Amino acid sequence: MADKRYKILIVDDEEDNLALLYRTLRSKYDITKASSAIEALEIMKTEQFDCILSDHKMPIMDGVEFLKRVYDIQPKTMRLLVTAYSDVKILIDAINYAKIYRYIKKPYTPDELLMIVESALECYQLKIDNENLITDLKDLFSGTIKAIIEALDAKDSFTLGRSRRVAFYALKIVNKLALKPTEVSKIELAGLLHDIGMIGVAEEILNKTQKLTDEEYEKIKMHVHYSVKILEDIKQLYDITEIIKYHHEYYNGCGYPYGLKGEEIPLGSRIIAIADAYDSLVSNRAYRKSMSSEEAVKIIEQGAGKQFDPNLVQIFVSILPEAIKEIEAYEKEEKNEYHPEEINENS
Repeated sequence: MADKRYKILIVDDEEDNLALLYRTLRSKYDITKASSAIEALEIMKTEQFDCILSDHKMPIMDGVEFLKRVYDIQPKTMRLLVTAYSDVKILIDAINYAKIYRYIKKPYTPDELLMIVESALECYQLKIDNENLITDLKDLFSGTIKAIIEALDAKDSFTLGRSRRVAFYALKIVNKLALKPTEVSKIELAGLLHDIGMIGVAEEILNKTQKLTDEEYEKIKMHVHYSVKILEDIKQLYDITEIIKYHHEYYNGCGYPYGLKGEEIPLGSRIIAIADAYDSLVSNRAYRKSMSSEEAVKIIEQGAGKQFDPNLVQIFVSILPEAIKEIEAYEKEEKNEYHPEEINENS
């Protein structure tokens, strides 16, 4: 961390306090000063900061309200509140409303201030490194993931494109939840890889046109186990494997393989469960024709609180019409790309 000069914005309406903050931090960090929340917000229109320290008691806009604005504008920035108050309600508001990392109690020593700021920036760097790791993972495994998906599609023609669609529906749900970018990327990768274990299921079972026997259904259920076995040795994919492991659990506890229920089931698993079920219902399968979207939605809604998280079902239903349009446009464009001679003939 010593090699990087982090950018810090300090905000205080009292000049002496501002000067003390500046003197304490300037040797280690690049410091910008603002004497009011309004001035600080103007500065933030053109500059990004790694950390912002704000005094609490300021005219026009206090520190809690200002740091809430900071969170809305630059959510990755670490936020610290400097306050002489120890009122529990004020501090709870600062944590919940402005999402502050820590508060700094006046009076403070220079060493205390430096320790808290350094801790905040270590946390900031860890978050940035985690985001970069997920991006690197997606780049690193993109070719592998594509090859796996193509292998699944080749093995079972009825699942053509399912992994990508499930990941897409999952992302549409996630976009309504305001999750951290790292969590979004993990759920996307889990959606792409959620059925990787189907490679271990016999083709005669996958392609059977009659109803499966109990024994055959148990073999189908083993695909979750196979998925985990395939991915568990890749330590970078641990969180993604955990999502995949539980995506057939039911909200009421009647799913498999572990019988988890409610919020015991990871959020990503609950999201993929809905996306996977819907796409399965509207896809042609060896043993049945596809359902209409309306029929599939009705089944998903009937499963709310039983098979599926009811809150996520509501979100899914709200995003579905636009998601279907985007998928249809994407698949049409992809088809044209793979058949350039058709384009030439029709142009």
